[in-house]
Parts: sequence; C-alpha cells; structure tokens
Amino acid sequence: MRNNMNKVTILSLTIAMVLSTGALAKITSEQAAKLSAELTPMGATRAGNKDGSIPEWTGGITKAPAGYTVGDHHLDPYPNDKIEFTITAGNLDKYKTLLTPGQIKLFETYPDTYKMNIYQTHRSASYPEHVYQAVRKNATRSELVENGNGIKQAAVGIPFPVPANGLEAIWNHTLRYRGENVTRQAGQASPTASGSYTYVGLKETLLLPYNVKGASPEELQKTNILFKFKQKVTEPARLAGTALLVHETMDQVKTPRQAWTYNTGQRRVRRAPNVAYDAPGTASDGLRTTDDFDMYNGAPNRYNWTLKGKQELYIPYNDYRLHSDKVKYDDILQAGHINPDLVRYEKHRVWVVEANLKDNTRHIYKKRVFYIDEDSWQVVVTDIYDNRDELYRVGISHTINYYEVPTLWSTLDVFHDIQSRRYIALGLDNEEKMYDFSTKLKERDFTPAALRREGRR
Repeated sequence: MRNNMNKVTILSLTIAMVLSTGALAKITSEQAAKLSAELTPMGATRAGNKDGSIPEWTGGITKAPAGYTVGDHHLDPYPNDKIEFTITAGNLDKYKTLLTPGQIKLFETYPDTYKMNIYQTHRSASYPEHVYQAVRKNATRSELVENGNGIKQAAVGIPFPVPANGLEAIWNHTLRYRGENVTRQAGQASPTASGSYTYVGLKETLLLPYNVKGASPEELQKTNILFKFKQKVTEPARLAGTALLVHETMDQVKTPRQAWTYNTGQRRVRRAPNVAYDAPGTASDGLRTTDDFDMYNGAPNRYNWTLKGKQELYIPYNDYRLHSDKVKYDDILQAGHINPDLVRYEKHRVWVVEANLKDNTRHIYKKRVFYIDEDSWQVVVTDIYDNRDELYRVGISHTINYYEVPTLWSTLDVFHDIQSRRYIALGLDNEEKMYDFSTKLKERDFTPAALRREGRR
C-alpha cells in the first residue's frame, strides 16, 4: 500500500484552485473553459504523460470500425496490437508501483496462473457532442444536496468534471453517460474452487431520464428520478422469473431509493427497502453486495469520501477480445479467476477515491478504494477491506467503447473474494444478443404492476 500511494500524484493547479474555494464549491467559468483546452470535455488531463506511454487524448473513438453493424458484438478497433509484455508473479516487483494492493494480492493468491498482458494504451473513451456541452454547463452549476446524498442543478453529463472531493468524484461515476435507454441480455457466474459454475441469465432494462438529450435540471428535480432499473432472472429454471425493480432518486434525502421484488414462489410483488448497501446481490452466492453492482451504486451516506489524487495504473481497457461472440463462457470462466489470456491491460491515469465507513454505521466493508478512469469516470478497479483492515475483495471492470452510442462502459465486472478464493463475473454477454441502446422504453414499463407481469412470463 505504501509504495502505491507514494505514486499518487499531487493534484494539478486547476484542482488545487477548486479545493481552496471550499468542499462543495462550483467552479468558475474561467476554470470551466479549461475543458476545451488543457482538460478534455470530461475533465481529464488532455496531454499524455512524460514518457509517452499514455498518449494525448485526441477525441477517442469517433466511428465504428469497418464491417461493424449495430447489433453485432463490437469488433476490435485495434486488431493488430500485440502484447508488449506480461506481468507475472515472477516479475511483479518491477511493476508494483503501477498496480493497486488488490491487484498485487491476486498475483500472490494465484502465483502460478494469474498474469496481466500489457498492450499499447489507446485513450478510446468518447461521448456525443451534446454530452460534452452538458458537462460544460454542469461544471459551473452542479451542487451536492445535504451531506452529498443527492445532486441538483445537473443533467445529462457528469456533474463535476473538476471534482473538489471524493463525493463529487463518485457521483461522476454514478452519473456517467450510458445512453438514454438500454436493454441487455447478459448473465453471471460464480465458479467454485474447482472452476465449475452455473450460469444465471439476466434480462435487464435501464431507463435513464437524467441522460435524455435536452433534459433540464428543473425537470429532473420535479420528478426526482435519476434512473429506473428492472432485472429478471431467465435461467436456471429454479430461479427463472425472479425480478427486481429499482427507482433511483436524484435527491435521496427527499426520497430514498425505492425498490420492489417479485418472488415466483409467492407470486407477488413486495417492497424491498433492503435492496441497498451490503445486502447480498441477486443470485450472487454471497460474493458481492448490492452496492457492488456497476462497481458502486446507491447512496454514499455510510462512508466518508476522500479524493486522494491521480496515479498511473495498469487497468483493463479496450477488452474487445473478452467481449467477442467468438469466445464462449467456458473459455472465460476458470478456477480462481477469469482466463487472463483474454484480458487486455493498458496504462491509464485514474482518480483515487477512498471511502471509510463512518462511526456508528454498519457495512461489511470498512474501507473501499476506488480507481476511476480519468477519461470516462468509470470505476475500473476497487480494493475492498473488511473490519479487520484486511483485503477482502477486489473488483475489476473490463471496459470497451460501445462506439454506436458512443460511450465507454463495462463488458464484464469481476469481484474476487480473496478469503474464499472465489469470484463472481457479472455481465457475461458473449453468447447473448448485444446491448440495445436504441430500445424504446416507457415509464409504464417500470412500475410494480409491470414487474408482476414480467415475472409471470
């Protein structure tokens, strides 16, 4: 941990100026203008690093590669890239300053099989122009509500491209752009120590009023809804039909998250106030919490959040091979960890945010450290500690640019439970239809009555 945190860089002058104005202060129009100069529209450092191993951001992926048709699994835009080198337990010491404590722990836990293939870095993250315009507006107006448990005066893009504190940074992750409506058929698996697994199929729909082009902060404040999420288990037969509905609110002080579940045995919809925090995730075999989903979600009120700065890190990026429909689940899922030959790692800059459990508050995680990609605000790695201050779990998000949108988002999230030597892989989609970002969803699709209908099908 000491070696790693010594590599956390001092924040740039821009960040320091913001910090000096107060924890919840907005930035000035002059500071926001930097989003068109030395910073990217999302607030990342536009320039590359000193040795050139991280290049300048020049707009990310702006068009799909030749041969791609919407609805396909995404073609690799960098098919000719070769492995530059491989990190193994044998040469780990050489690279520790570019790894998190959790990543290092995985090498120590699986010394004979775990490795990281390092490729050329491509800063491929990109978003629609109207999102960039919204971020510029948000930069000078967005605010956190009481104790950071909500957001106001923001719409469409991330609210805090130049974050002043850890809360603002984690809200950027929560509110990063992922299109306006999404339907996906994907699944999860929790291999045993021997590598055997049962695939759990999931149909998920996501309605994102916050992201609708032209949405205004005033409209969003009236409805107080950030997004609505519905999930149905499609297989195995013993779980099929179990369903979940979540309404995530913009001001969680005014109205906390609302959730409902449909139980096939009881054939009824019930309110589910416990679908939050450290409640076990759906069919997760106890290997992730509810707020692990999407690497982190939900109210941040149980933690104190600290923005530690930035550092360079090897993270999964442009993981198109892992995403490919030419790969089967059996190729991915192995004992101990997913197949490392299918994973692409690159060097990128990340924000480091530390969350420490508040006094007199409960959660099975005492501390969480989030490593957030500077170009997309996607949490890419999270190190999770138990109440004994020992590493408990390590979360890793494997990302691609869904260039038909465009947006950078996960294709697979993996949570490693260090202590049980097991893991859960969420978002398996290689053998399923691809995400549909053009789906037409309606508010009536996200009611308790709709959840009942969905569960009975």
